[in-house]
Amino acid sequence: MTQDRLLTGIPGLDEILYGGLIPERAYLVRGGPGCGKTTIGLHFLQAGVLADQTSLFITLGESETQLRRIASVLSFDPNPIHFLDLSPSSDFFTQVQSYDIFSPADVERDPLTQKIIEQIETLKPQRVFIDSMTQFRYLANDAFIFRKQISAFLRFLKEHKITVLFTTESSSEAPDEDLQFISDGIINLEFYPHGRSLSISKFRSSNFRSGYHSMRLTDEGMLVFPRLLPDEFQQKFSSETISSGIPDLDELLEGGLERSTITIISGPSGVGKTTLGMQFMKEAAGRGERSVVCTFEEAPDTLIRRCESVNIPVKAMIDRGTLSILSIEPLLYTPDEFANTVREEVEKQSAQIVMIDSMAGYRLSFQQENLTHHLHSLCRYLKNMGVATLLINEMEWITGDFRVTELGISYLADNIIFMRYLEIRGELRKAIGVLKKRLSDFEKTLREISITRYGIKVGEPLTNLRGILSGKPEFLRLDEIDKLK
Repeated sequence: MTQDRLLTGIPGLDEILYGGLIPERAYLVRGGPGCGKTTIGLHFLQAGVLADQTSLFITLGESETQLRRIASVLSFDPNPIHFLDLSPSSDFFTQVQSYDIFSPADVERDPLTQKIIEQIETLKPQRVFIDSMTQFRYLANDAFIFRKQISAFLRFLKEHKITVLFTTESSSEAPDEDLQFISDGIINLEFYPHGRSLSISKFRSSNFRSGYHSMRLTDEGMLVFPRLLPDEFQQKFSSETISSGIPDLDELLEGGLERSTITIISGPSGVGKTTLGMQFMKEAAGRGERSVVCTFEEAPDTLIRRCESVNIPVKAMIDRGTLSILSIEPLLYTPDEFANTVREEVEKQSAQIVMIDSMAGYRLSFQQENLTHHLHSLCRYLKNMGVATLLINEMEWITGDFRVTELGISYLADNIIFMRYLEIRGELRKAIGVLKKRLSDFEKTLREISITRYGIKVGEPLTNLRGILSGKPEFLRLDEIDKLK
């Protein structure tokens, strides 16, 4: 966008607004009690202070003392912010003020207006936050007068080159549709049983990122996690093949996995899916590339010990900065929060391989959401950024009918690697094969795979067995082998 922008003080919100607010306009912040309206105002005013702008907080509800206390608790510095306290004092109750001849609107409106005018002309602020505009409604005799007065008030502020943020207390008794029409932009804050969200429903003369974005209130204020729109992200990268470092496995994959591809590694519990993914990261670390493991189920310490026992030096990789392990606690994150965490690793830490371990944990953590939609967006984003993505998919069945995934996500994959248990002469063994590879050919046979303390070993193609996909293979007779030759 070509317009100059004012930062709101909340990076995620500035991203949604494509840079921030357009100066010298009035923006409405809507939401129920406890949704964060005052918090967003404090961010807005503090951002002004950091930009050497005079910031003014006009309060008609909470007292200045209470607001300063709230700001301090939220790690804001209230001292550089100017306050105009128009909230009712305790004297109003103790002195039992009443109006016998004139209505309250006629008596109180003019003094409040005069105080605002005097403060504006004295301070000459560049940013003003009003909490809340609804209080002015009770000082107007009817809806027409109220709208006319507020329109004139906002024009007065904008003529003084002020950017205004104001809140409303919308209810059935005092709806705010009229204020929505006269504002230049609308920020909606909502609170649901499974989390909080922020959305923009109006932003005059500018585009913005639509939809609902996850939001969290913390001890340090508001955090906003923009909804991921993959088409907005593109990065140049070199098309090359990523080797596993195991010649027989690379032969199975016709050289390895390509950058900017999505690979599903599927198989039952304990078959070695995570270890296989870590093998690609080990080889990448040898080239100085950074990888990220997002683990939803396994504790990082357990993963480190398990990998070290099979000759994958995860601890050394972490110490050198070529590997990061992100432990995602189930039910504490939203898909938007998780996607933004991955984005930081890709955009700030230059991660080139991302592994999500596993899809079952992903589904448990975000059970309230449309998982396929969010996973599709994240994978598309990673492809656009040239990142190789590994999705670990656990199948419930050890043997039986062959399935790639039970989540309906196989359409996302450029590559599908599957691993199976085999029962051969009463011994439990493992096999690996490739079902799909978009960018190159691949070996159509299966190979035996074993995981030892020296690492992963991949054997010769299993050409003398049939029924491998069922998990109950049987050896071919000599005459059948001769026919295949």
